[in-house]
Amino acid sequence: MAQLMNWCVGEGIDPVKALLLKDVPPDAAVDFIEETLQTIKALGKVRVRGRMYDPQSQSLTVLCECREKVDTSAIPPDVLPEGSAVSWRIFGLSEQEQEGKPPVPDAGDGQDVCSLRASTPEAIIRAVGDILQKTSRPTSSDSCQHRRLRTFSGVTPPGEEQLENWVEQARLMIEECHGSEREKRMKIMESVKGPALEILQAVRFNNPNAMSIDYRDILENTFGTPESGEELYFAFRMLCQHPAEKLSEFLRCLERVLTKVIQKGGLQSATANSPSKSTHQRGHQI
Repeated sequence: MAQLMNWCVGEGIDPVKALLLKDVPPDAAVDFIEETLQTIKALGKVRVRGRMYDPQSQSLTVLCECREKVDTSAIPPDVLPEGSAVSWRIFGLSEQEQEGKPPVPDAGDGQDVCSLRASTPEAIIRAVGDILQKTSRPTSSDSCQHRRLRTFSGVTPPGEEQLENWVEQARLMIEECHGSEREKRMKIMESVKGPALEILQAVRFNNPNAMSIDYRDILENTFGTPESGEELYFAFRMLCQHPAEKLSEFLRCLERVLTKVIQKGGLQSATANSPSKSTHQRGHQI
């Protein structure tokens, strides 16, 4: 967050106690901005220290200072102001940035799909497996801190995450987070609101032993697609990579859809792990 760092230097603010708030309406009062952020208990006392107008988005970027150090793993990625349908995005320094470490690059984003198209099916299968292994591997024991889920309510207003993306984020958080099951459930609860929150509150009341993966599956089954396993399997067979789509993104899409196929009973888990029945079939279509 170079913008945050530079702005803090100019204002004489400690960057680890600061954050940027984006998509704020130009007519939002300072008191209203501070009160909205202070609804996030982890931030404590918040003060607005600067505002900058962006003519492209026709909104404000606001520099805020907190009394305590900002822990980005303990706060949501956005906040919904009272009486608004559009969330304000929150940006702070990650723990790596606070320690002066460079961000970790996304493995596999630089892969060129053209070379794979010219390969044999067997080579494609091996390449898909290698890249999936790289892109799904946690980068460190602190990966849970960087798996912050965006807001999901079930009604998806502008600026809110779609179900499919939220489910994928939740899956990665559950798999890669080395924290306790209680921490994982808390991260999911903090990311939902509206009808989705009401459903999970009911689940927690009726089944206190429900796991984080149960929370995710319940929301996916409630708000997700009604297709059968056979229909999902047919859709999986028809998937093709878009010209501008990165290979790593396409592979994650394949993995995500295949998981749905198995969950719906369109393909047995043992069959999905067989090159002749799943990846091999997809390999001919890449």
